[in-house]
Amino acid sequence: MSGRIESGQISAFVVVIAVPLVAVAGLVVDGGAVLAAHQEAISTALEAARAGAQAVDVSVLRSNGTVVLDQSEARAEALSYLSAAGVQTETVSVAGDDVTVTVTKRQPLAVLSAFGIGPVTVSGTATATAVQGVDGANQ
Repeated sequence: MSGRIESGQISAFVVVIAVPLVAVAGLVVDGGAVLAAHQEAISTALEAARAGAQAVDVSVLRSNGTVVLDQSEARAEALSYLSAAGVQTETVSVAGDDVTVTVTKRQPLAVLSAFGIGPVTVSGTATATAVQGVDGANQ
């Protein structure tokens, strides 16, 4: 035997290499989760806007065939959808025949939180417009 003591040399190398590797893995895992949360916020906002855009004022539609939103009902329908979806932070606005919904959510970070990086706030906005159905003549 050579008599050389080399204990602990590999440990420093592992620590120096492992920390950046975990950070890169965190970027991949948490980055994917943030992108998925952003897409979910957009999808939820779009569905809520569509729900609101279906609140057509039936009396106006029947009297002259014009599609006009009942604005208070449109807002209520969008908020009802968001409530059923479990969304807590949202903005709903109705202007004319457009319903615009913004959904905001906080996405916790599973891996990067170990490095002191906190949750990320993501949001999605979508607008839906109430329109008259398409018939054969207007295609």
